[in-house]
Amino acid sequence: MSRSTTDAPSIPDTTPAPIASTGRSPRGPKAPRTFEQANRRLKWLMLSPALAFVGLMIVFPLIFTVNLSFTDAFGAVNADNRYIGLQNYADALTDARRFWPAAWRTVIFTVVAVTLEVVLGLALAMLMRKAFRGMRVVRTVLMIPLLATPVAIGILWLLILDPTNGIANHLLGFVGIPPQEFLGSVSQSLPTLMLIDVWQWTPMMTLLLLAGLTTLPEEPEEAARVDGATAWQRFRHIILPMLWTTLLTALVLRAVDALKTFDILYATKGAGGGSSFEVETLNVYAYGLTFDYQEYGLASAVLVLFTLFIIGVVVLLRLRSGRKSA
Repeated sequence: MSRSTTDAPSIPDTTPAPIASTGRSPRGPKAPRTFEQANRRLKWLMLSPALAFVGLMIVFPLIFTVNLSFTDAFGAVNADNRYIGLQNYADALTDARRFWPAAWRTVIFTVVAVTLEVVLGLALAMLMRKAFRGMRVVRTVLMIPLLATPVAIGILWLLILDPTNGIANHLLGFVGIPPQEFLGSVSQSLPTLMLIDVWQWTPMMTLLLLAGLTTLPEEPEEAARVDGATAWQRFRHIILPMLWTTLLTALVLRAVDALKTFDILYATKGAGGGSSFEVETLNVYAYGLTFDYQEYGLASAVLVLFTLFIIGVVVLLRLRSGRKSA
């Protein structure tokens, strides 16, 4: 008699029972940290002291100055000050007697001085590009103006350009030029200080551009020489485009530094940039508002406007660089 299908031995069910959902996926063993992750964390750990220093010495004074520019602070910074909104900015921007002339002198001083420094620095760098006898001596002599502080240089040129006992007028007398007042003249003070700035900072531009020239490949210039290109054509179409990045970097660094010039102006002309404010730039103007007149709120507004002006100059130079590269 056949067996019923119900009597067949049953096969046990080995399918694992479903795990109750807990709302989160099971986590396996923690993956070991890669070298890149460890290096990234170590980098930020090593940078944290420098970032803290930057925050303490730059960010906090900047925020404090901006906050002070909205107050009527006068006489003492820690006195009870009242917020007056944009009144300090309005007073500065409508000051046609001191603010705008100082801003104009700042622009003139920077444009003229930096232009001469770039042109002369590039010319000297081109002359010193090839090795020659005595090159190390020439480079050492070029470094001399950079070794002294601006205050020391200002005092030195005060002695040289003294209208009565200075050596400059004695030398001019040998070629028939009458004595000049130089820094004692209202009209000659600013041009004289531009020339002093050029004398001091042209060597730095020369060294920066010379370093850029030494890294340029020689093959493009040699090929142009073989094709019959003149020295000017090689400079304009070969050397200058390849040197553009270095030239722009040196120009930005020097322009920002020239905009902030204060030491030599104050050392030679004193408070206010002279009796008629003839060399008063925005830096000298803000210094006078702070320490001579104790108008801290207005001085802070001038400094904020000056900072925005410097940022605008840097942005314009960078945009011009981008268009030139394109």
